[in-house]
Amino acid sequence: MKPKKQYTPRGERREERRAEHVEERSMRQNQPSEALKKAVAEAVEVVKNGGLILYPTDTVWGIGCDATNEEAVAKIYALKQSENKHAMLVLCPSTDAIVRYVNRAPGIAFEVMELATSPLTAILPGATGVAKNLIPETGTLGVRIPNHEFCQLLLRRLGRPLVSTSANLSGEKTPRTLPEVEQVIVQGVDYVVNPRFQGHPTGKPSAIVAFGENGEVQVIR
Repeated sequence: MKPKKQYTPRGERREERRAEHVEERSMRQNQPSEALKKAVAEAVEVVKNGGLILYPTDTVWGIGCDATNEEAVAKIYALKQSENKHAMLVLCPSTDAIVRYVNRAPGIAFEVMELATSPLTAILPGATGVAKNLIPETGTLGVRIPNHEFCQLLLRRLGRPLVSTSANLSGEKTPRTLPEVEQVIVQGVDYVVNPRFQGHPTGKPSAIVAFGENGEVQVIR
């Protein structure tokens, strides 16, 4: 004898179907488009081969490369006509990733980064595992977790930190959008990310907070 099917009122069935459709649509919307995935794959390929990319972040447009590749980092210094190591930071997808590249950072630094509601660059002690020419005399490393879809997808696929420095010549105005980037910069990189993936950046540099080994905190910007 077959078990009886449980009766569901017509109105409830409509609501269930509607809820299912909303959930399916939401899942589709949260999935990166094929165009975005293609752009990420192309950028990652360039970075892995030691090239430079011009890309959007959650703040302003930046120049990036593999933060573990000294030759690639040197290319950025040459392009920007500056060797100011303090102007270079790295992007990581999460605090779990950051701990692999700093070995003396206090716990409070990670708590602050996780609680930050706007872009925050943390200057942390004990830089390790990145290109030597990226580390200033202080032995620190500037790190940031970008709240940006393209950057997050790129970082997770790359599997290593990405250099981020403003896309301008030393001393010049920081570009907020791709059209504001000087042609010498555009022509000096190996890949330019399509501006359609810019998202909704703040249009200004991030806040900067330095942390000492013993939990000291200094607001720099």
